[in-house]
Amino acid sequence: MDFKTIIFDFGGVVIDIDPQLTIDEFKKLGMSDSDTFLKPGFINNVIRKFERGILTPEVFRDKVRAEAGINFTDQQIDDAWNALLFDIPAERIEVIEEVKENHKILLLSNSNEIHYDLYVRDLQLRFGYREFDELFDKAYFSFDLHLSKPDVEIYEFVMYQHKLNPDETLFIDDNIDNINTAKSLGWKTFHLESPNRIRDIFTKGRLKKGLDIK
Repeated sequence: MDFKTIIFDFGGVVIDIDPQLTIDEFKKLGMSDSDTFLKPGFINNVIRKFERGILTPEVFRDKVRAEAGINFTDQQIDDAWNALLFDIPAERIEVIEEVKENHKILLLSNSNEIHYDLYVRDLQLRFGYREFDELFDKAYFSFDLHLSKPDVEIYEFVMYQHKLNPDETLFIDDNIDNINTAKSLGWKTFHLESPNRIRDIFTKGRLKKGLDIK
């Protein structure tokens, strides 16, 4: 199958993430219940709101301090929060650049300002792109749109902005809930599951044959 537009997720697709590393860092700082970051209440009321730009970084940090009962510095919070992010692998940037030669490519990411500041700096210093809109035809981040996956509105926004034909659009994500929303709109999808990486599904900028695209 050939697609005019390919939409990439970021965390778990372009970069690797490990939330346990953030939990471990907060434990080192003395937070006795650092598993808080995995609890539905904290995820829905703090993390998801931070991802949608409803909470500013300052408010997010205050909520972390209140939850921990510890007066962490801003830098301690940022460093622990960013611990889950790995560097952007150079080979994945190369794959994306090759894919862009044959397709319109978009980025659709749930993210927050603290994480964004870190990996956009990585993109600038190591790869020479000032922003993700230079690497992709357009990059969309949840905190900027005030919308997030898997809610259907963020998909509809991107679809209407680019007048996408669902049959000609492929969405790649590592989260099955995000995949299911895309499928509900008629987009074609590829669920990228570990240990697969995007280098395993493209050859010279084109999709390999035999992939489980649904």
